[in-house]
Formats: sequence, structure tokens, C-alpha cells
Amino acid sequence: MAENASWTICVIIAVKNGAETIGIAIQSALNEARVSEVVVVDDGSTDSTADVARKADDKSGRLTVVSFEKNRGPSAARNHAIAISTAPLIGILDADDFFFPGRFAPMLEEEGWDLIADNIAFIYQPSEPVRPERFETRARTMSLVEFVEGNISKRGVKRGETGFLKPVMSRAFLDAHGLRYDENMRFGEDYDFYARALAKGARYKVIEHCGYGAIVRQDSLSSRHHTDDLRKFYEADDALLADPALGEEERAVIVRHRDHTRDRYELRAFLDVKSQAGNGAAIRHLLSRPQVLPAVATGIFLDKLDLLRARSSKPQALPAGMRYLLPGIPAVQK
Repeated sequence: MAENASWTICVIIAVKNGAETIGIAIQSALNEARVSEVVVVDDGSTDSTADVARKADDKSGRLTVVSFEKNRGPSAARNHAIAISTAPLIGILDADDFFFPGRFAPMLEEEGWDLIADNIAFIYQPSEPVRPERFETRARTMSLVEFVEGNISKRGVKRGETGFLKPVMSRAFLDAHGLRYDENMRFGEDYDFYARALAKGARYKVIEHCGYGAIVRQDSLSSRHHTDDLRKFYEADDALLADPALGEEERAVIVRHRDHTRDRYELRAFLDVKSQAGNGAAIRHLLSRPQVLPAVATGIFLDKLDLLRARSSKPQALPAGMRYLLPGIPAVQK
């Protein structure tokens, strides 16, 4: 049995206007015996999120609900939760997601990690309780190169970025390296946080067992972000690249990720100028920055191509059922 098998976990939930789902998320965390703390940070909600969260209390003394008067962003909310909690392990739960029963036991049986994540089930149109398939609990170590590579999205491919993983983290490792979420970021903050941890030498294990359920909705907030958020996202890669300890392969893949994100930013910035000030201003914007022309032209072409494909095909609703982030080998039923 691993030494950390006796450790307890603080589950952190940062939420804004999540009254419809926060109760289920909290209950799924409190149902886990290894969870000693659940810290909910209501990040400036205008609905009844805080009241619903408090009503989900199981009277075990493990639930803490904190409310920010003004929205400060998920990074600030999570950092505050880390600061007021004490459990040796930390886990993140999104307010519209939940844990499957027994999520943590397979992870805590593993040894030699600073971060450990399990598989995620993306659940579409849930109408009744679902159970994930049982996979063999195979473990592997994920490098910084693999992590960054897995976060470079590709058109026409279902989102499966490694940044979606929700690892359990060692508080001792985070404290030893001064690691906290970047409060200037409201998009890509998870990627930045885990990439910095890996750059500091974190041992990141991934197992195929599925214990995390992520609800997929048409109105998901994960795809909503401002143009300036993309700028901060690629600048986070620039900050990471300033680390002289990075290897050649690590540096190369981070540059690819940065350039990919920067191209998205340049396209959005051009479209913002066009929308706000017209075609003439947009052309002047490009003429003043000719180095961004390839990114903008390519982005416009691909967007038009996607639009043509969408018009020529039937509208597709979200599929029913679920899919898994990671492939796995089904466990033999006993």
C-alpha cells in the first residue's frame, strides 16, 4: 500500500452562477470517504449558488462555503481555497461535474507521484444516472512534452486535450515550488498551472480508471473567452520558455503550442477590429502588422471551410451516452 493511501483530500470547487448543478457536485465529493474537506468558493454569483451549496452540507463538518462579493476568476477562487485548507492532497472539481463513487481509491494506491489523474467520462444529455466502464488500472507517467503536445487542438477532432485531466495534487510539492494559479488568467489557467508544475519536475501519473464525470452542454462556458484571454494564454508560454532548465524537445513543443495560441489570438484581434471599426480599419491593422497576415489569412480560410461544411451537412445535436478522454482496456468482470 502506498504511503499516501492514508492521506486525505481537499476538494476545491470554484463556481459562478452554478445553482442548478453545485448540489450534485458537492454531494459526489462528500460521498468520498477520503475527502476531509470540500471548499466551495462562490465567485461573485448573482443566483442562489451559495445557498444551494450550504444546503448540500451533510453535517460532517467537512464543507466550507466562501463567497466573493465580486467575480475574481477561477484562479483567484482556487488559490483562496488552497490557502484556507489543510489536507495534504488537493483535487479540483468543476461545479457542473461530479465524481463517480470510489474515484480516489485507485489513484491513492499508486506510488511515486506529485500529481495523479484518472480517466474522464464526457457525458452527453444525461437523463438518468450513468456508470462508467471499468478499465484496467494501468498507470503511466506523463512528461511535459506529452502534456503540452496533448493540448494543441486540431480542427475536426473531438476535444481530448490532456489539459482536461483533473489531477489530485500534492500540497507539499505545490508549496515547495511556490506553485499557485495565475490570477491574471481566466482561460487556459489549468494548462499553465500543470505545465509549470511539470517544468519544476513534478511526477505526473495517469491511470485509465475512470472516476470523473464531465457533463457536456451546448452552452458550455469552456468555449467562451475574450480575445485578451488568448493573449494572456500565449504569454504564459513565453514565461514558461524563460526557464533555462527546459530541454530542447520541451522548448520546441512549447513554442508550437504558443504559436498555435498566438495565431488564434491574431485572428480574433483582426475580427474584433473589423467588427468594431469596419473593413478599412481591419486592413490598416494588417498593414501595420504584416507578420500576422499568414495567421489571419489561414484562420479566415479554415473558418470559411468549416462554415461551408456545416451548411452542406445536417445539423447535429449532442450525441447521447458518453465517451472517454483516454483509451482503456476493459477490466475482466469478476
